Amino acid sequence: MAVKRMIDAIREALDEELARDESVIVMGEDVGVKGGVFVATKGLIDRYGPERVIDTPLAESGIVGVAIGAAMNGLRPVAEIQFADFIYPAMDQIISEAARIRYRSNGEWQCPLVVRAPYGAGVRGGLYHSQSVESFFAHVPGLKVVIPSNPADAKGLLKAAIRDDDPVVFLEPKRGYRAIQGEVPEGDYVVPIGPARIAREGEHLTAIAYGMMLHLTMQAAERLEREGVSVEVVDLRTLAPLDRATIVESVKKTGRALVVYEDNRTLGMGAEVAAILAEEALFHLDAPVRRVAMPDVPATPYAAVLEDAVLPNVDTIAQAMRELARV
Repeated sequence: MAVKRMIDAIREALDEELARDESVIVMGEDVGVKGGVFVATKGLIDRYGPERVIDTPLAESGIVGVAIGAAMNGLRPVAEIQFADFIYPAMDQIISEAARIRYRSNGEWQCPLVVRAPYGAGVRGGLYHSQSVESFFAHVPGLKVVIPSNPADAKGLLKAAIRDDDPVVFLEPKRGYRAIQGEVPEGDYVVPIGPARIAREGEHLTAIAYGMMLHLTMQAAERLEREGVSVEVVDLRTLAPLDRATIVESVKKTGRALVVYEDNRTLGMGAEVAAILAEEALFHLDAPVRRVAMPDVPATPYAAVLEDAVLPNVDTIAQAMRELARV
């Protein structure tokens, strides 16, 4: 298998799905001639033309609204929001319309829509280019929320999202677009939406992460291994639906759980995972569930020293693992 960057795996998935199914279209600001702000769609307009790779006005609500209409009329749109920070004007369309179409039609209508958005910090993007928005969408029944951590999953999960008959919010860790490389299967490689992945086997505690935080958590686990602590790492892959069984079974084995995420701490994915473990694995826990997350600051700072201070890193994750292992 060829080693590829995450951004190249995403482009490959889009290319293959456009070639496989004529009902697939790509739309968003600058996705055509420019090839996208991160060049995820570079070259696609040359192969599939401007009627299937569509440059849109700078109007996120309009992009998603038009995509919903297209999805309800037989197409499979992939709508790109340039940065997740700009998705808020489109939230009404995603939550009030796309997420509820199947329910409001008693199952007669479907909305095969993918909304792609780069998310997260660590690239010195500052206030409007660094936000984590996953918890807003994972809270909404009717939406699937997917976050890949590596190129193979980026390709396989995106292909599954495009083929899904219901709306999927596909969040891409932009810090990993070019930093994360890995082997990517050739051809029609599809990863099902839903199941989590055991990224690393361990015995003494379970660390649960996703996206870019998965890689920092893996590095911290390797550091703890040298100190005699064996850490199992679970890559969630999909936040909605959440793979409760894999989380619970891993924690039943290790007895300790640490949740690592880049979003603000309060009411983030750590709260949901902790609640699940309280409901389904309480008497297997040897210590309280811990969280490592960004503090409840209103925005990611632009200054490098300040951004580094608020983001989880290998040191803070490793320290939390040590403290949890000692309880």
